[in-house]
Amino acid sequence: MKKILLMILILAGLTGFKQTAFRNITGAVTEKNTGLPLPGVSVTAPGTQAATQTDINGRFTISVPESCKSLKFTFVGYKTLTLQLGKSDKLNAALEFNANQLNEVVITGYNTQRKKDVTAAVSVVKMDYAAPQPNVATALQGRVSGITVSNAPVPAGNAAITLRGTSSFSIAPLVNDESYKNNPENGFTTVNANPLSTFSVDVDAASYANIRRFINNGQLPPPDAVRIEEMINYFKYNLAGPSDNSPVAIHTELSSAPWNASHRLLRIGLKAKTIQQKKLPPSNLVFLIDVSGSMLEPNKLPLVKSSMKMLVDQLRAQDKVAIVTYAGNAGLALAATPGNKKEVINDAIDNLEAGGSTAGGEGLKLAYKIARENFMTKGNNRIILATDGDFNVGPSSDGDMEQLITKERDSKVAISILGFGMGNYKDSKMETMADKGNGNYAYIDNLTEAHKALVSEFGGTLFTVAKDVKIQIEFNPAKVQAYRLLGYEDRILAKEDFNNDKKDAGDMGSGHTVTALYEVVPVGVKDDYAGNVDPLKYQKTAPAPQSNSSDEMMTIKFRYKEPHSEKSLLKAVAIKDKPMALSATSDDFRFAAAVAEFGMLLRESEFKQGATFQQAISLAKGAKENDEDGYRSEFVRLAESAKSLAKKELAANK
Repeated sequence: MKKILLMILILAGLTGFKQTAFRNITGAVTEKNTGLPLPGVSVTAPGTQAATQTDINGRFTISVPESCKSLKFTFVGYKTLTLQLGKSDKLNAALEFNANQLNEVVITGYNTQRKKDVTAAVSVVKMDYAAPQPNVATALQGRVSGITVSNAPVPAGNAAITLRGTSSFSIAPLVNDESYKNNPENGFTTVNANPLSTFSVDVDAASYANIRRFINNGQLPPPDAVRIEEMINYFKYNLAGPSDNSPVAIHTELSSAPWNASHRLLRIGLKAKTIQQKKLPPSNLVFLIDVSGSMLEPNKLPLVKSSMKMLVDQLRAQDKVAIVTYAGNAGLALAATPGNKKEVINDAIDNLEAGGSTAGGEGLKLAYKIARENFMTKGNNRIILATDGDFNVGPSSDGDMEQLITKERDSKVAISILGFGMGNYKDSKMETMADKGNGNYAYIDNLTEAHKALVSEFGGTLFTVAKDVKIQIEFNPAKVQAYRLLGYEDRILAKEDFNNDKKDAGDMGSGHTVTALYEVVPVGVKDDYAGNVDPLKYQKTAPAPQSNSSDEMMTIKFRYKEPHSEKSLLKAVAIKDKPMALSATSDDFRFAAAVAEFGMLLRESEFKQGATFQQAISLAKGAKENDEDGYRSEFVRLAESAKSLAKKELAANK
């Protein structure tokens, strides 16, 4: 009885002590602008000892007392965020990039100090290690946005694995090292001197996505980043495919130029036939993935992995995928594997890690070798390169890449370039590789863009239906005194190249559309663009063209080859001098004109004439009828943002 009474008293006493209750909070941390996961973010519960970090996928779990009211998220280069806890045990956070913070912080060991507290030069900071530690450069590179880290000389040993004893490292703000090819824009050409205009088609769309990245980050793009043809061809247009057995159909429209009503604007539209996915030929694909140290950032390798998985989801049993990676050297990460073994392929993608230098040339050579070994005679043989283009080991210049790609082009293996990242982005190199390698080029800045390029436009991105597509226009001098091709500066061909089947040109994929715009100065219109030259001294100047009874303004010819043929086929169409009112043109015509006008303003074109941001915006707003994907509406918002940025830039320069 006494024992029972004692137990009751003990239990009664314990009721006065209440154990602290805890709850497990889970969630994910992403970057606000891109939606990409942020690894290494510090997650703490203010007023408690609870703390954790996000994993490689940006996810976290933290055990906090029931009394905890909030969680705090901190990450170098991003604004600190505090979120209140509610009843739910799930909490997601989106951190906003803060470039100013990068100028205020230097790193000492694993701690931070304010710049004002550091009296010595901040480019080198001492670190003392009591025990072996991970390589600082590898640990910090990419984890600290906007900062590059490099190891100083260390004692003998493998610095790539450990740093022993006393060592040091240098840290400096990331310098904008992006590169763009300088292509002077096309000027007006007189018909008397050059009645023929010849160019290769271009289905690339990288420039538009890259421009969007700049504007969404609050700055206007560098003029050399603006390629008007890639901006125009980013969008879908309602063109009918070929009605006969040919792979390409041509469409034209003629009206006045919005920025100069006395000039004509000609739109040429090509539409490739669409092949149903189940009828597409089998694919021999090689994923060539850059896993160098520059790819550590959240909008690079993590986005590459997600993008590649989207593509893997589209593959069939008859397709094959191999994975080649390159950093300091190149290696085979996955041998050719059937497309229905998605778990095997995705596991290989998940295992990719970044670090080291960038031997892009070696990676390309190995990728072509693997593609040739698994070549499908009647299939689609293609390398898909995912990189920021920052090659720094072995052949690395734009010229080196052009030579390598041109040599490999005869292997019948095409290449698709997917560009990622910012800061050290090498657009010039990737554009060169796509142009010379029978390929196409897209810039991937988020998962939505990855879905567009690799899912929505899967057939167009990977499956060629017409190759070496060229256009040549002969202008009637009785109707036209001068003309200008908008964009396509790096696709201009000599007139003799049009009939030369050995001359390489752009390819069109399943369902692809290509739009080209010509600004035309009619005979009799006085302006400064037609130009004039002094009479020739050693030969007679050609007489002025005689008026003829033809109402044709020009004849458009285009050549193409079937995918497995080396002989081109020719088609032609004559265009009469019967322009329609701009308001009567198709939505596609007006929208393409608006994009071109916007591009001229961004490029600071000397031929923009009466172009304005507001005119381009108004024109685009009235041409959004078929906008199922919302890309045209997005363009309007982008143009409005650019208008504001241009206004601020103008005010700042006064």
